[in-house]
Amino acid sequence: MILALAGNAKAFWYLTRGTGVVALLLLTSSLVLGVLTSVRFRTARWPRFVTAGLHRNLTLLAICFVAVHVLTTLADGYAPIALKDAVIPFVSPYRPVWLGLGAVAFDLLLALVATSLLRARIGYRLWRRVHWLAYASWPIALVHALGTGSDARIGWMQVVGFGALAAVALATLARLGLQRGGPLGARATGAVAVLLAPIAILAWYQSGPAQRGWAKRAGTPTSLLASRRPGTTPASAPLADHLPHARFTARLGGTIRESNDPNGFLHVVIAGHLHGGSGGAVRIDLRGESLQGGVAMTASGVSYVPAGTRTVYLGSVGTLDGGRVVAAVTTPSGQSAKLEFALVIDRARGSANGQVVFTPGTSA
Repeated sequence: MILALAGNAKAFWYLTRGTGVVALLLLTSSLVLGVLTSVRFRTARWPRFVTAGLHRNLTLLAICFVAVHVLTTLADGYAPIALKDAVIPFVSPYRPVWLGLGAVAFDLLLALVATSLLRARIGYRLWRRVHWLAYASWPIALVHALGTGSDARIGWMQVVGFGALAAVALATLARLGLQRGGPLGARATGAVAVLLAPIAILAWYQSGPAQRGWAKRAGTPTSLLASRRPGTTPASAPLADHLPHARFTARLGGTIRESNDPNGFLHVVIAGHLHGGSGGAVRIDLRGESLQGGVAMTASGVSYVPAGTRTVYLGSVGTLDGGRVVAAVTTPSGQSAKLEFALVIDRARGSANGQVVFTPGTSA
């Protein structure tokens, strides 16, 4: 079997992160404007129809960015996320709870779009109920972003997330304060809930995503915990003193996963662990045109992390001949090595096993 990697994987990764953040900001702006619309906010220079129109357009734009966010996540292929995981909550093998919340938020936005298109048929009352339910997509999307996003511990993402949280809380408090009529006790209870919600989210964040080891506790597959995204070099990956300096042979036990990207290319990912020698985790990403019985490779990437280290060897496939794969890899400090794979692929079972020979100081 001939195999291949997504040459655009790194671009898809950046698109996924960027569109997710932009979608969150747009949803936040839309929610704040929705609150202003509900209290009939207007000034001489800012009539109410402008607020309502901007609210509608921001919502549509946010939905577009959410759709691109979902599509690029699926096209990336780095994490084991399928199309069903984007619409069926809590079934993904990758961070099921936090990715599942993203699916819930996406489903609520889809319900908003569908009922808006059918508003004349379903009636204003039902549309309004679903419309209010769609507002729940915002806090769910925020927790999804902090729980499963790769940037949750970065300063600018903290500013974005908690700045959005503060904006929505202040807008909601303003609405409760400006609202006329209604039981005073209910409004006071709502104000307390609005004040407690950010505190609860902040406490969860500090005890969860802000702490080391969150990736494992969030449900990241073991095969991804020990590896790094091909084509990227972690900024905080210090070299270990006990990198393998001698040739060794190890047994590979792993899995194979195949998917088609939107451009029609076949993306194959082989990930597993080495048993024997220096051990560790290895991953091969291959991408190409699907042929009968195999793939014509157009791009590739390989990563290897020796056991007991945080050093990542990164490289690409130089030779691909059936189950024989030869790759040249290097560390961030420039130490090179050659990985030779003799693979036995069982596509029906999704397994990839075989032998790996590691030779330091050489290239493929």
